Amino acid sequence: MQQTQNGEKPIPINSVCEQKNNKKNAKSSKKPEKIEIPAISPSSLGSAEFRKDYCIKYAYLAGGMYRGIASKELVIALANAGLMGFLGTGGRSLNDIEQDIICIQDALKEDQAYGVNLVANLDSPDSEIALIELYLHYSIRCIEAAAFIRITPALVLYRLQGIYKDQHGAVRTKNKVIAKLSRPEVANQFLSPAPMHLVQQLFALGKITPEQVELSQSIFMCDDICVEADSGGHTDRGQPAVLLPAIQTLRDQKVLEHDFAHKPRVGLGGGIGTPNSAAAAFVMGADFILTGSINQCTVEAGTSDLVKHMLQDINVQDTDYAPAGDMFESGAKVQVLKKGVFFAARANKLYQLYQQYDSLHSLPEKIQTQLQDKYFNASFEDVWTQTKQYLLNSNRSQDIERAEHDEKYKMARVFRWYFAQSMKLAFTGSEHARVNFQVHTGPALGAFNQWVKGTELEPWQNRHVDQIAEKLMQDTAALLSKQTQQLITLSHVAG
Repeated sequence: MQQTQNGEKPIPINSVCEQKNNKKNAKSSKKPEKIEIPAISPSSLGSAEFRKDYCIKYAYLAGGMYRGIASKELVIALANAGLMGFLGTGGRSLNDIEQDIICIQDALKEDQAYGVNLVANLDSPDSEIALIELYLHYSIRCIEAAAFIRITPALVLYRLQGIYKDQHGAVRTKNKVIAKLSRPEVANQFLSPAPMHLVQQLFALGKITPEQVELSQSIFMCDDICVEADSGGHTDRGQPAVLLPAIQTLRDQKVLEHDFAHKPRVGLGGGIGTPNSAAAAFVMGADFILTGSINQCTVEAGTSDLVKHMLQDINVQDTDYAPAGDMFESGAKVQVLKKGVFFAARANKLYQLYQQYDSLHSLPEKIQTQLQDKYFNASFEDVWTQTKQYLLNSNRSQDIERAEHDEKYKMARVFRWYFAQSMKLAFTGSEHARVNFQVHTGPALGAFNQWVKGTELEPWQNRHVDQIAEKLMQDTAALLSKQTQQLITLSHVAG
């Protein structure tokens, strides 16, 4: 070893590093001091104002699922537990919806929370108006507006009924709208006052008063927004970590722009089936969460026992995307069950054929035979006869006339029949027809199934919507408490 100029031997670099490491190890060997923090409770998650406004104990909603899968029993069970669910109304008759509303109102007290779903009906705006007038007749105070791409007269009519000024002069409304959406341009419309041309249209029809016209520009079109990430059923395949912050930022901008009395809350739905996913939503600042797929595999869900048996065993990879039957020509997608069924593959095949050919007659004979024998189990003529009857019953004779003159449109109507039929088969639960079941669901249910595997909640017969909500919120709070405790302890040690 070389000597320095003063004759001293230099200290090897390795020795210096070793001394530092020894000191560091000695310091780190001390047991971290645990900083105790109060446990996070499920009732503290999300927006306190949201819970207060809807008179619910948790910032937790259950969304309205198609054709009454979100049944009256589901809505009543959640209300009795101090929570809120939405009655599923899409694809159902006015009479059936009315009977469910009567049943719900007979079963619940006035201060118990519930809502009713309103699905956009692009084909029949008059049906939207009829449904809203039914809701107004029964004093439904909250709707979940789903699948809207623009504000419609029906939404404006509902929003403006019961609008008033409070004792401080602030404009309020009795009818609450929670807009379920996945696109910023749609959120922008709900975070704006009612379009004035629609307001004037309703006034001209005598459906709203001059005072309602005047106050219409002083409120947003929604009370709250549920950002819908990739979900079961209709989906834009949105990513929650991208969508939620974007809509939150837009909300803040619109609040500053308008300075209205009410600030809409922004929650998150789609993909929520475990405490981890719920915790992620609340950490990102969601004011509430909304569940869907996990509720369709419960005792209260309005679908067949066979479907529930099929759903209780799926994993996160057991779903696929297919064309949406109600928006078939546009190519809109729904997320559906893939495991054990052929629906997704067959539905996508029908859409490919629709794009490639101009009529049923132009299809190759082999494909015509395949569709009629395996997909439809009926001839094209029989399917068209049933479709015509449906359109007549729906007062849509103009669609029949169009189909008689437009072969491609007629093909679309015949193909649409398969989507309606596959949904009916799933509801009836016919074993011999299970390969054609159309079951709207998302991977959140697969994650839920893995979470509860080996517990009493593994069989669907033990799953109740209110118990699932309670367990999910309790375990989410416990998870957040644990993670917060670890972060604070590590931060203290590092400091």
